[in-house]
Amino acid sequence: MFNYLEPSYLHAFIQSALAEDIGSGDHTSLSTVPKDAKGAAQLLVKDRGVLAGVELSLLIFKEVDPTLQVDVFIHDGTWIEPGQIVLEVAGSSQSILRAERLVLNCMQRMSGIATYTRSLVNILEGTPAKLLDTRKTTPNFRLAEKWACKIGGAVNHRYGLFDMILIKDNHIDFAGGIQNALEKAFAYNAGRKEPLEVMIEVRNETELDEVLAIGGVKRIMLDNFNPERLRAAIRKIDGRFTTEASGGINEKTLRAFGETGVDYISVGALTHQMKSLDLSLKAK
Repeated sequence: MFNYLEPSYLHAFIQSALAEDIGSGDHTSLSTVPKDAKGAAQLLVKDRGVLAGVELSLLIFKEVDPTLQVDVFIHDGTWIEPGQIVLEVAGSSQSILRAERLVLNCMQRMSGIATYTRSLVNILEGTPAKLLDTRKTTPNFRLAEKWACKIGGAVNHRYGLFDMILIKDNHIDFAGGIQNALEKAFAYNAGRKEPLEVMIEVRNETELDEVLAIGGVKRIMLDNFNPERLRAAIRKIDGRFTTEASGGINEKTLRAFGETGVDYISVGALTHQMKSLDLSLKAK
């Protein structure tokens, strides 16, 4: 699995985000706040949910100005309530202002994702199913969103197109069917120095039977199967491959899918149907 939290990747993410926001300079702060001014600010909680993004905020503050001093009082994964103070940052006032918006943008969205993720993980408690995130993320913000899902208790699925062979419906149709798609994938993999895991999506029982006859995959994704059909399919697979359910699954239906015996349930809504938590950074 690709390590998206590797330091160089985190550094590149933060640098890109700062360049987008600061551009040629924070001209408001440069024009109104003396260069040698010192100050402190507190990150305040104005909502309730699961906190996420603290570790990322420390990296942002360090990237903006290594001399900033940050004291953390509440850590990632903790349930938070209005009125609590997450952290306090002190040092150059201009530096704090440069970091402010990126820290808040990341932490508010990450905390919203972690909160929604935790609520779905709780629904699955007691079942064998693990919750998966997806690639349905905000462009150039996937790192933070995947990290938030992990903090909320989900398992990260593939990060991108490069770390798994996942044959979905369009691949099957463009390749001319399941057998053609799998044969081509196996041949492609055989030519790689480091073969990739092969996973395939099936849309119905006929496609499932075809995959079971061919074999050679790591996981079978059962797309848009209702719980009854999913349970029957899992019995047929009989532990030969790991299984994943996907397609239109929400908090109202999640428990029923979890009780089928499926190994994983992927939910795109984790990153595109959440509500950001309200946080603010205020001068002390």
